Amino acid sequence: MSRTHLRKFSRSETTRAEAFSDGVFAIAVTLLALDLADPPHKPGGLGPALLAQWPAYLGYLASFGYVSVIWLNHHQAFVRIRAMDRGLHAANLFLLLTTAALSFPTAVVADALQTDPTDSDARVAVALYAGLAATMCLSWVAFYQQIARRPELLDPDVEDTYVRHGRLRSWTGALAYTVAGLLGVFIAPLLAIAVFTVLPVFYFVTSEGLPDGTAPPGTGPHADQAARGSAV
Repeated sequence: MSRTHLRKFSRSETTRAEAFSDGVFAIAVTLLALDLADPPHKPGGLGPALLAQWPAYLGYLASFGYVSVIWLNHHQAFVRIRAMDRGLHAANLFLLLTTAALSFPTAVVADALQTDPTDSDARVAVALYAGLAATMCLSWVAFYQQIARRPELLDPDVEDTYVRHGRLRSWTGALAYTVAGLLGVFIAPLLAIAVFTVLPVFYFVTSEGLPDGTAPPGTGPHADQAARGSAV
């Protein structure tokens, strides 16, 4: 009996990519929590020691918010994607690569700010965080670019503005994190931290798309499924 010859890389369902991605997101937020530790202190000094590590709390808040909206937007993407090819798998892995690495600059920023929020180490730390965060935004640009190149991977009833708005939001984030890094390096590191904390709010608010012409929540693809509570 002759064997069936498979193509070099066949399209696949999204189930395994979604499951693997969710696992990476879960590990990423867990790694962030590991940086919240009991601080060294003398007897009776726990309160001041806890207050002194405020940069760790702020870094956790900013990074947890970032990973959370990445997960939310990833979910919204895969509501619309019906099949994967090699290019989309590669773009998704690039996105996960940057997400999994976020705990590293978060810890660096927390340590540097706790030592001195104005010195050169703090400026280098916020530049490192901004660089990785901007790279993560660019990974979304690559993700949307692959979808734009292969529209047949999307569900047929996806709104026309989805890819265009996704790329615009991603480029906006890359620019905003770059500007935040420059503010932190040349003016004050705490300015960069403020931007890092606020930007995830932008991505959360626009997770269903930008307001100019985008279908409101509940009227896009798979609206019936969302109404049953299966979509976030």
